[in-house]
Amino acid sequence: MADRRLQVFHTVARLLSFTKAAEVLHMTQPAVTFQVRQLEEHFNTRLFDRTHNRISLTDAGKTVFGSADRIFELYSEMENAVREITGEISGSLAIGASTTIAEYMLPTLLGDFKGRYPDVIIHLKVSNSDGIVSMVENNTIDLGVVEAPVGNKNLVVEHCKRDHLFAIVPPGHPLAGAGMVTFERLLEYPFICREEGSGTREVINDYLNLQHDCHSVLKVSMELGSPEAVKGAVEAGMGVSVVSGATIQKELKLGTLVALNLDPPLDRPFSFVHQKQKFRLRVMEELLEFARAYCREHDD
Repeated sequence: MADRRLQVFHTVARLLSFTKAAEVLHMTQPAVTFQVRQLEEHFNTRLFDRTHNRISLTDAGKTVFGSADRIFELYSEMENAVREITGEISGSLAIGASTTIAEYMLPTLLGDFKGRYPDVIIHLKVSNSDGIVSMVENNTIDLGVVEAPVGNKNLVVEHCKRDHLFAIVPPGHPLAGAGMVTFERLLEYPFICREEGSGTREVINDYLNLQHDCHSVLKVSMELGSPEAVKGAVEAGMGVSVVSGATIQKELKLGTLVALNLDPPLDRPFSFVHQKQKFRLRVMEELLEFARAYCREHDD
């Protein structure tokens, strides 16, 4: 195994935060600090400058960080080479997903993957799309699955499947029997929306910008932090909304919500996003291939 002290130091140096490193490593902050001090004692020099609640690498720290990068790349290459020979798929992966995907897509996908590879440990982090992209950028997670376009050209973005969005209203609403509705008509009613940074919110804003006949500004009467909260508010008659079709299957069967097609239609990609790593663990490659197959099977 690679030196644990070096692993902890590398994570702190990459994130420039003891607190974030402790979260990523599933350690307490004092334990992270202890490991770094042990490494500093080994080299008999400081690896970090600590000023005004911020840390930065010393010259020695920069040298150790660069060497650690190469060491861990070689270590990953060694592990992959051995597992190619033995056929073993094991290890630990950190995955991040936006709320809709984490609640309605990943449980089945990851459950099937764990059924095939029971020795793989998966840590799942849930945030909105902006938060997931930030985690990928900071290497806090190995793989993100998001529901909005990704602007960072330094990341690998791979389309997974299309997600269709629908307007939702409660039964008895004036629009309930329409079957199809324009967004301009929808905006005549109080609109319930996800929070800023949500992939759904971003896709709706982009959609409105393309509608030349939709002169109304999005009048958000309520911002909520999850699809479940949005659906509950619409069911309670507090307004209308637009949500992923994947989130409303239960409500449509129960008759507590009515779904309307949008004119023109609105859909978006679910996408994998990860770093452009030169070498990845085999378990990561296996999960990506498994997820690609799952998405092909379940794409509409």
